[in-house]
Amino acid sequence: MFDVGLGEMAVLVVLALVIFGDKLPQVAGQAGRMLRQFREMANSAKADLQEGLGPEFKDFDIADLNPKTFVRKHLFEDGDDFLNGKSGLFDDDPTYAKTAREPELAYGERPPYDPEAT
Repeated sequence: MFDVGLGEMAVLVVLALVIFGDKLPQVAGQAGRMLRQFREMANSAKADLQEGLGPEFKDFDIADLNPKTFVRKHLFEDGDDFLNGKSGLFDDDPTYAKTAREPELAYGERPPYDPEAT
C-alpha cells in the first residue's frame, strides 16, 4: 500500500513515537474516528445518490463508472474469461479462428504498411 517498504514503515513508526510520545494512542483514536466518519459520509452520499436516481437504477453501483469495469460488464458476458484472454465474442465461431489470424512475420520482416490508415 502506497509503495512503502518495511524499513520505511519502521522509520515512520519511530518518528511517530518521537513526535507524539505519550499522546500516540489518543492521536490514533482520533484518526480512527475520522476514518469512520468519512466512511459514513461516503455511504450516506452513495445512498442519497441511489435514492435520487429512482427505482430504475436500483442496481447501480459507483464501481460501474470505472471504464474497465463498464467494458467488462457490458461488452463481455463473463469478465473472468476476458481477464484470462478469452473474450467470448468469437469463441464459438470456428471460421473466425481460421480467417481472422494474420500470418506471422519472419524475423526481420517488416509488417505491411497502409498509408491511408495512418
